[in-house]
Amino acid sequence: MPSAFGAGLLESVYQKSLCLELRAQGIRFQAQQAIDITNRDQHVGHLVADIVVEERVILELKSVVKLEPIHTAQLITYLKATGIKTGLLINFNVRHLRDGINRVVY
Repeated sequence: MPSAFGAGLLESVYQKSLCLELRAQGIRFQAQQAIDITNRDQHVGHLVADIVVEERVILELKSVVKLEPIHTAQLITYLKATGIKTGLLINFNVRHLRDGINRVVY
């Protein structure tokens, strides 16, 4: 489990480890899922969500000293663009992982 590593690693390490755990549990997910952004029915770009679980929850992973409002805004943008209602903003740079998990509902 990623929390076993403690704080201080890159987000990519936590993401790969979390994906291994999800796979081991038989949970469907998509890592680095592209999210198309459109304007007036025209593709204008894309974003990349860290992990989308069961097409129902977006996981946005961070390894930062402090979560900032922009991190929540980023997750809300992903939720809006996909129509998914729930996301978890997870900061691994905390003493206890439970303190780094923030639920966001749009």
